[in-house]
Amino acid sequence: MAPIGKLYSVPHMRQTKIIRSVAALGSLELEIVADYKHFEDNKKPDFLAKFPHGKIPAFEGSNGFNLTEGAAIARYLATHSPNANLGGSTLEEQALIEQWCHFAESEIDNPTLTTGQMLRGILIYNKAIHTTLIERQARALNTLNAHLLTPSLPPSSVPSASHLTQRPVRKLVNTIRHLETIILQYVPPKKEPRVAPPAPAPKEKKEKPKEEEVDDDDEKLVPEEPKAKNPLELLPKSTFNLEDWKRAYSNKDTRGPDGALEWFYANFDKEGFSVWRADFKYNDELTLIFMSSNQIGGFFNRLEASRKYLFGSMGVLGEPNASVISGVLILRGQEVKAAVDCAPDWESYDYKKLDLGNEDDKKFFESALAWDLEIDGKAWKDGKNFK
Repeated sequence: MAPIGKLYSVPHMRQTKIIRSVAALGSLELEIVADYKHFEDNKKPDFLAKFPHGKIPAFEGSNGFNLTEGAAIARYLATHSPNANLGGSTLEEQALIEQWCHFAESEIDNPTLTTGQMLRGILIYNKAIHTTLIERQARALNTLNAHLLTPSLPPSSVPSASHLTQRPVRKLVNTIRHLETIILQYVPPKKEPRVAPPAPAPKEKKEKPKEEEVDDDDEKLVPEEPKAKNPLELLPKSTFNLEDWKRAYSNKDTRGPDGALEWFYANFDKEGFSVWRADFKYNDELTLIFMSSNQIGGFFNRLEASRKYLFGSMGVLGEPNASVISGVLILRGQEVKAAVDCAPDWESYDYKKLDLGNEDDKKFFESALAWDLEIDGKAWKDGKNFK
């Protein structure tokens, strides 16, 4: 695919990131002018001939069409990807996308930009203006957070251009959930493999006369420092194949004859693996069920480095604003930390080792796998697996 055009910009600009995101979501090839130097190249006659104001980001289309202003460039690229539905499929959707793009730029980004310029000394600092800008930004973010209380992705589950202009702030849980949903749903297209150019023919090396022969045994070779292994790799080999268990769990009914649980008990190695209960510590902060389910999904996503050592089945139990997160982990070894500390938020959960010879522990384990677990009258509402 030929590039749709060139983009003159600097990498750290918010507008640059939005334009490149739109191009990626729309599977458009966009050439980034890597050697562009701001305050130099944008003052040259050839640049000003195409972009008279000398402003970036600036888009030079392969068809000779030139355009500036980040939102306009992003919108133009979105129209070249109708199947991606980045610009909306109805007039109402298009208007809403325009509304939220403008809202994000005027009510969120402009106060942020001006505040940053004052704090960096680019503008003269004024306490009253600073306070006003912070209040304005907070009001805008609270408006956005309230709007995102309900799922905001369109039925196609594809983010629109307006979603790419919104920034997270740590206490705005709906905004965070919204952006994490976009991140988890987007899978970048596979790049076509590049054919490597043929290697140049090796040049003939003229051997230099040796001044003195040195015996090979006299040379001291410094070995490379070995990479530190995960401590779980050092455990004795186990007869329990975690990947086989994941396939059995995925392809069989959980309970019943020839079910996943029957397979588990026939193959489990309690010396090489252990079973743990995991309970979220901050259940009083949970609100809507789908938001709590996203909390589990985020935790599992951050456990990616331990995928070969770990299986999980966790769920949300209860009702909105009165729920808990709980479930089980099957992991390599006898200590939980080595398998879960790759996730920065692993300490947000309490862990208890389960004894499958104990009837209560066994019942909890089986119910968490079958997604019919009940805790203190709270029934299972939604769940996720880490496989």
